[in-house]
Amino acid sequence: MTISDRVRIKDVRVLSDGWTTLKSTTFDYRRANGEWQTQKRETYERDNAAAILPYHRAQRSVILVKQFRLPAFIRGYDDLLIEAAAGVLDNAEPEARIRAEAEEETGYRLHHVHKVFEAFMSPGAITEKLHFFVAEYEPHMRVSDGGGLEHEGEDIEVLELGIDEALAMIADGRIIDGKAIMLLQYAALHIFR
Repeated sequence: MTISDRVRIKDVRVLSDGWTTLKSTTFDYRRANGEWQTQKRETYERDNAAAILPYHRAQRSVILVKQFRLPAFIRGYDDLLIEAAAGVLDNAEPEARIRAEAEEETGYRLHHVHKVFEAFMSPGAITEKLHFFVAEYEPHMRVSDGGGLEHEGEDIEVLELGIDEALAMIADGRIIDGKAIMLLQYAALHIFR
């Protein structure tokens, strides 16, 4: 029996259709014991996205970005959030989109991007799946200051950090973005061993 055999959608209502779509779904779910249970959930319908960690193996450094995030601020985080560069796919292939996003946000035109994994970051409420990439960078690959796109409201600071400093920033709470944490841990395990 597949999960599709255990779910019967009864009703879907759009609650909001602004920056993202918020839906309320009522469904029947067949529990492991065979009984059907009616449940109701709200989901944010988000397009899939991609994130990248540029790294310089010889320098033992990485490129991250720093920007304002309203949801983090609302939860009491009174600082700019240090993150992995990322963006929504907008109907593009993940590799193509992350190359463009990396250049927009970091200013680096990366040549060889390598996909390392995919993950749902908040599957209890958000439909978005992220594609995670790493790419080696060199100083000559910097073609602009980065900073994101002003018309999208982006005001991004580019950070070049040593991998040990970045990992320490996870431990002391200065890096709390899940994308950055996952990619930095990947780099520690597989790139900077």
